[in-house]
Amino acid sequence: MPKKTPQLIEDPYISRESAKYDRPIASREFLLNFIESQSVPVSHEHIADFLKYDDEDLVDALRRRLRAMTRDGQIFRNRRGGYLSFDHMDLVKGYVQSHPDGFGFLKPESGGKDIFLPERQMRQLMNGDKAAVKIEKFDSRRDRREGALVAVLERAHQSIVGRFHRDSGIESVLPDDRRMPRDILINRDVGHAAKVGDIVVVRITEYPTQHTQTIGIIESVLGQDNAPGMEVTIALNTHGIPHQWDEAVLREIKTFTGQVAESDKQNRRDLREMHFVTIDGADARDFDDAVYCEPRDKGFRLYVAIADVAHYVSIDSAIDQEATRRGTSVYFPGEVVPMLPEVLSNGLCSLNPKLDRLCLVCSMEIDHQGRITDYQFIEALIHSHARLIYDDVAAAIFESKGKASPEIMALRSDLDNLRQVYAALAKARKKRHAIEFETSEVVFKYNQQRKIESIEPIQRNKAHMLIEECMIAANICAAKLLKKQKIPTLYRIHEGPNSDKLPNLAEFLAGFGISLAVEKPTPKDYARIIEQIKGRPEFAMIQTVILRSLMQANYSPDTKTGHFGLALGDYAHFTSPIRRYPDLLVHRGIKHWIRQGNKDGFHYDLAHITSLGESCSRFERRADDASRDAADWLKCEYLLKHIGQQFSGIVTGVTSFGLFVQLEKLLIDGLVHVTALKRDYYQFDPVRHRLVGEVTKRSYQLGDRLQVEVARVDMEERKIDFDLIGSVGTPPDQNKKSRARISVLAKKRGQKRSRSLRKKSKIKKQR
Repeated sequence: MPKKTPQLIEDPYISRESAKYDRPIASREFLLNFIESQSVPVSHEHIADFLKYDDEDLVDALRRRLRAMTRDGQIFRNRRGGYLSFDHMDLVKGYVQSHPDGFGFLKPESGGKDIFLPERQMRQLMNGDKAAVKIEKFDSRRDRREGALVAVLERAHQSIVGRFHRDSGIESVLPDDRRMPRDILINRDVGHAAKVGDIVVVRITEYPTQHTQTIGIIESVLGQDNAPGMEVTIALNTHGIPHQWDEAVLREIKTFTGQVAESDKQNRRDLREMHFVTIDGADARDFDDAVYCEPRDKGFRLYVAIADVAHYVSIDSAIDQEATRRGTSVYFPGEVVPMLPEVLSNGLCSLNPKLDRLCLVCSMEIDHQGRITDYQFIEALIHSHARLIYDDVAAAIFESKGKASPEIMALRSDLDNLRQVYAALAKARKKRHAIEFETSEVVFKYNQQRKIESIEPIQRNKAHMLIEECMIAANICAAKLLKKQKIPTLYRIHEGPNSDKLPNLAEFLAGFGISLAVEKPTPKDYARIIEQIKGRPEFAMIQTVILRSLMQANYSPDTKTGHFGLALGDYAHFTSPIRRYPDLLVHRGIKHWIRQGNKDGFHYDLAHITSLGESCSRFERRADDASRDAADWLKCEYLLKHIGQQFSGIVTGVTSFGLFVQLEKLLIDGLVHVTALKRDYYQFDPVRHRLVGEVTKRSYQLGDRLQVEVARVDMEERKIDFDLIGSVGTPPDQNKKSRARISVLAKKRGQKRSRSLRKKSKIKKQR
C-alpha cells in the first residue's frame, strides 16, 4: 500500500482552478507533488480516496486530468494503472529524430547529448514523437548512450502525406518524409478515390507496435506531384504545420479594423514627425521594423521602431494560443504561412508607409566607436515616411550608382545618418570579433501557371547589413534590460563549437597551415580563421567545415551562455514579433517593466518560459525543415528539364559513398556516386573530407570545382544524381601508366573475389 499522508495539504493553486471551473479539482502541480512524494505507484482510486472525492463527477474529472498529465509527459502510468513520477524511474524524456535507415535519436528535454535508439526500439516510434526511454548501455567507442523505449508520451502525427501504391492487392502509402522509412498500410474497408501515384493524406487509425505496421485510411487526395503549389501542400502536411485559422481566431479578428483607433494612440510618445523608414526586399509584404537616426555631438541617436504586436495580441487569447502553436511564420518560395492573421501581420502590425502605427521603440545613444552608451524603450506612435528597397538604398548611399529616386533624394540626409551609424556599429562588431560568415541564397521565379521558370541568386549588399546591425543593437538592449530587471524571457543563445568535432576540425585546418585551440576556442579564434582564408581558393570549403563544427542556436531563459557567433554576452530577439513568438514574449517583458518598473506580477514564470523556449526552438527547426523540403522539391522539378546538361559545381560534402556537389549560382545539391569516379578505387578520408584514389592518388575534397552532368532526378525521393565530367581547371590524371596500374589492381581484386566465391560455394555444397 502507498504510504499515508497524515493530512491534506492545502492546494496553493486552488484559487486559479476555482476561477476556471465550477467544481474545481486538485491542480496539476498538487497532483504531481503528491505522486512524487509516494514511494510506490499510486492508482487513480487511491488518489481519489486521499482527496476524499466521493462524487462520481469529481472522480471522473480526476481520471481525465491524470490521463492528460500522462499524455503531456508529467507523470507515467504503468501497465497496472499505477501513476508514478519520472524521477522515480530514472527515465529520460525527449523528442524523437528518425533517420531514413531506420534508427533514430532521442533529443532530451533537459538538454545534453542525444540518445541513440537502434532500429528495434524505433519500430513503435515516428519522427517527432515525444517519448520516455531508459538508458540501456553506453557505447564507449562512439561516445554515446543507447536507450530503450519505455513509453510514447505524445504522438507527433495524426495524419501523414505520401504517395499511394498498390502491389498484389495490398494498398499502402509511402510517406513523403524520408525520416519515416516504413509504409502505412491502408484499411480497405474504407473506400477512397486515390489512384496509384497520387499524393494523399492518410489519417492514422493504428500506430505502429513492435510487430505491426502503421494502419490508416485515406482522408483526402491532393493530386499528382506536378500540380502547381504541391510542394508547399506536401511540406505543410508532412511537418504538421498549422495553416488554417480556427473559429475562435476568426471571431477575434473581426474586432480589428484597418486603422489605429484614436483611443489606442493615447498615453504614447508621439514620434510621427521623425523620418522613420522601412528598408526591405522588393517582394516583402509585412514591415515589422522602421529606423531613424540623428547625429549627436558624441555620436548618434538611433531609433529602432518595432510593431507593437503585444498591444493587439492579449495573453491567452485565441490568437495568442494559435501563435504559440505555430511559433513562427513559415516562408516558402512565393508564399508565407504567417504566425499571426493577415489583418495583423500585413495590416495593423505592418509599418506601411504614410500610416499611423503603434510601436515599441528602442532609442539608443551610440558613440563613434559603435558602443551603446545608453538606451531606453518607449511605447510610441510613429508614421513611416517611406517604404524603401535594399537595392535602391545600397545604390544611393553606398555605391553612388545612377540617379536616386525622388523619394530617396528627399530622405538623403536621414539615410546618410544611417550609413554613418552603420559604419560605427560595424567597427564595434569587428572589434568584438563577431564571426563573418558569407552565405548564399536563391529566389525562385515562376511563370503564370506557377511552374518554376528560373532560379536566381540573391545579392546581399550593404543596405542589408545596415538594417542587420540596427536590429542587433536593439536586440542587445532588450536582452540587457530584461536580464538586469530579472524578468523571465527567452534569449537567443548560441553555445558555440561542438566539442566532439573540434579535434577533427583542428586537424583539418592544420593541413592548410591554420591553427585552432582545441580546448576552448573563442569567437576571436573563429573570426581570425575566417579573415585568414578570405581570398583563398579553398575559402568556401574551409568555411563549410567551420560552420558544421558549431552548435545550433536556440531559445532559452539561460542568462549566462550568450551568443557565440555574434560574440555577445547578452542577446535576445526583439525585432520581429509579427513572425517569431520569442520576440512577442520579449515585448511583453519590456512593456511590463515600462508600466510596472519591476518584475512583480509578470504573467510568465521561469518554468513557463523554459517550456516555451523548448517549443519555439522545435517549431523553428520544423519551419526550416519544411521550407527546405519545398525548395528541394522545386529544385528537382527545375532540373527535370535539364537532364543531360552540364553545369559547374563545388563539392560541399564528402562521404564514403560519393561526393555531394552544389551547382554554382543555382545552389542545387546532387550526388556524384563513388562508382561514377572513373579509373580508380577511392578511399574515404573523414578528417580531411576527401576521397583519395588508391593508385593515382587523385583526390576529391570539399571546395573542389567540378564539371558535372545531370544524370537522374527522382521526384519521389527528392534526389539528384550527377555524372562527373571532369575537374574545373585541374584535369584528372589520364596517363597510360596509371590506367595500367588500375587495370592490374582491378584484375587482382577480381581474382580475389572469384576465389572467395568459389570457397563459399564449396562450403555451401558441404552443408
